[in-house]
Amino acid sequence: MNSANLSREETAARSAAVTLSRVRVDLDLTGAPERARTGFATTTTLEFESTTSETWLDFIGESVHRVTVNGAEHDVSYDGARIALTGLTQHNVVRVEATGLYSRSGEGLHRFHDPADEQTYLYTQYEPADARRVMACFEQPDMKASYTFVVAAPAGWEVLSNQAPAHVDAGLGVQTVEFAPTLPISSYITAVAAGPYARIDGEWRRGDQTIELGVFARRSLAQYLESDEILEVTRQGLDFFTDAFAYPYPWGKYDQLFVPEYNLGAMENPGLVTFTEGYLSRGAATEAQRAARTNTILHEMAHMWFGDLVTMRWWDDLWLKESFADYMGSHASAAATRFADAWVKFAASRKSWAYQQDQLPTTHPIVADITDLEAAKLNFDGITYAKGAAVLKQLVAFVGEEAFFEGARRYFAAHAFGNTTLSDLLAQLTAVSGRDMSDWSRAWLETTGMSTLALEIARGDSGDGSLVQTDPRPHRLRIGIYRRVDGRVVRHEQIPLDISDERTPVRIPDADLILLNDDDLTYAKARLDERSLATVEESLSDIDDPLARALVWSSLWNATRDGEMDPVRYLAIVRRHARREPNIGLLTGVLANAGFATRHFLAGERRSVEHRSWTEAAGEALRSADAGSDAQLSWARTLATASAYDDVLSAEVTALLAGVIPEGLVIDPDLRWQLLTALVTTGHASADDVAAELERDDTGTGRTAARRALASRPDAAVREAAWRTAWTDTSLSNGHLDAEIAGFRAGGRRDLIARFDEEYFSRIDEAWRTRSIELASRLVTGLFPATESLTLVDRWLADNETSPAALRRLIIEQRDHLARDLRVQAMHSE
Repeated sequence: MNSANLSREETAARSAAVTLSRVRVDLDLTGAPERARTGFATTTTLEFESTTSETWLDFIGESVHRVTVNGAEHDVSYDGARIALTGLTQHNVVRVEATGLYSRSGEGLHRFHDPADEQTYLYTQYEPADARRVMACFEQPDMKASYTFVVAAPAGWEVLSNQAPAHVDAGLGVQTVEFAPTLPISSYITAVAAGPYARIDGEWRRGDQTIELGVFARRSLAQYLESDEILEVTRQGLDFFTDAFAYPYPWGKYDQLFVPEYNLGAMENPGLVTFTEGYLSRGAATEAQRAARTNTILHEMAHMWFGDLVTMRWWDDLWLKESFADYMGSHASAAATRFADAWVKFAASRKSWAYQQDQLPTTHPIVADITDLEAAKLNFDGITYAKGAAVLKQLVAFVGEEAFFEGARRYFAAHAFGNTTLSDLLAQLTAVSGRDMSDWSRAWLETTGMSTLALEIARGDSGDGSLVQTDPRPHRLRIGIYRRVDGRVVRHEQIPLDISDERTPVRIPDADLILLNDDDLTYAKARLDERSLATVEESLSDIDDPLARALVWSSLWNATRDGEMDPVRYLAIVRRHARREPNIGLLTGVLANAGFATRHFLAGERRSVEHRSWTEAAGEALRSADAGSDAQLSWARTLATASAYDDVLSAEVTALLAGVIPEGLVIDPDLRWQLLTALVTTGHASADDVAAELERDDTGTGRTAARRALASRPDAAVREAAWRTAWTDTSLSNGHLDAEIAGFRAGGRRDLIARFDEEYFSRIDEAWRTRSIELASRLVTGLFPATESLTLVDRWLADNETSPAALRRLIIEQRDHLARDLRVQAMHSE
């Protein structure tokens, strides 16, 4: 294991011997606007108690210049990831002077030069372990401290951190901002941002507590900020969580910053939450997009308690913050905001992510065995987030909402500013619910996989049958009995049921549609029986309840992924009913799944036929959609995506770009790039067209889109250039690397790129060794070849058993995706 990849055992030994109390970090960012300047001065002073005479600090940067221990200068012993410390006593003050590197990968201190106005913007992103790219630190969550940041930056910039400024020293062209010390927090949630950000201020009050609110974005995006809605949701969230957790928001202020080239959706830095700019739409947005942003705002706000106030001891218990925050994002959205249907989208889309992850050979328990940081990085996945949230939803059904929240209140009170493990939470839940949580934990948190529910019943007068589950475990669920009434499909009754065995006797009344997990209480795939499936094919869009429709759409998709439903049949259902789906959150998910099915689960002539049918269906739906509706915008985006694979409507796409637009449709810059890239991919637009569009939209987003479009041209030499650039140009930012990868794969043109299949497997080891894990992961997953057999990947796995475990995990997962594609294609090849 390389020295940057910290292990659970060695960090546990370090925190047992070292008790950290205070950290001061001085950063000189005054040279950031100079593009030729690659680094920045960083000086860290740490105060800690120690029972050992030697340990190490973590730092990844350009160089370490000086190390002093208790006032005595020491020789610098630095291997590129660790700074050795010797001569420690009981109480220690260590000072490290170093040079950090500005990041282009979104890890550490990321620097972005905005081409729209030539301004420079900085922000940090650390989780799980990139604070060491900015400061010398003990990079592990169980070593909390009070942090004081002192930042020198150009005058006129906004300079931000977890706390408010305590003192500002204004000089000639520069400013030095010293922030108030934080309460005890882990290194990975400290944060700094600086730049000429546009700022909108607000305030939240509750009794004697006043929290200053700030919303920030690049100046060139300020017009798209929608700050009124963001501040409204923020106030609603603070109201909700203050009441729900009975623990006042502890972090002093609440700033929210939207940043470019961001690797995540958002990050819960206390007092300075960062979000991807993807949540800001440049002209057109659906209610589903705003609901997603609201969910994320509330997800991150929940972290102020779950994760920041009380933090997992090590990454094994990552779920203690992410599962809860994912649950709370939907729960608070439904309870406190106008997005009352948040659980509908969760049932249809979020749980789909969990089901997919849980079927991989690399699946893991929610409480995972995380041996090192590379493993931690890969466990920010559908198990930790979506499955964990679904299981918590089931827990609420078992113990009741009040007991669940009372357990959370006691958990915060008992462990504020500390670190915990699974047992600490279970103890509180057991105390308030009166139930032993150990059996529940073993069944849901400490095992892998999921149940699949199916009904075995002879339809008739008796209605006697069995509810069968694979991978048996305890479920509390409701069986929904639906009947056709006056042209609608409505719920007639529900049958509550607790099951734990493989087979459970049930008596089912006559029904047109039976939903085995009505109200979506449990985590399980639920199949439709044949009569229900026939009802769905004819009348899916006549089901009144949106959550019931979500469960039906989810069941159809799971059956298609598992090969039990012919993708052609699935696509026919989508074409028939998607145009009548009124819930925009459901519609966007269904459209994405239909496109995926055509690209992955069909082969040969069947794929060509369905590509064309899907593209034509998108065009027809766009033309007939209500003017200005979210559905109209969603179908326009779907047409753009589909037209990269079939050019039957290229003339219509060209006309949209030329201004022949259906009434009410807003074609913003991002949709224009989608449409143009589709035309470029199929040879109906040229590099000159891309250049003209870039002149129209010469922004950071526009330049990334132009790079993708140029790499998408259907020319073997162009695709080869994209391939070489992705692997060899280490100056690419994370966003530009994604653009090259997307261009290389555009349109599914295997005839242009299949010749690189073997080369891929010869390159991945070196990429893993030489690139950061963020960029290496993008290369490994993004360029994995869609071969017609498993021969090449199986050979690599057999020949590389000693490759890093995290790399092998990614390859094993990509192999499984490919194997599923090939298996489903073969099952329905006729």
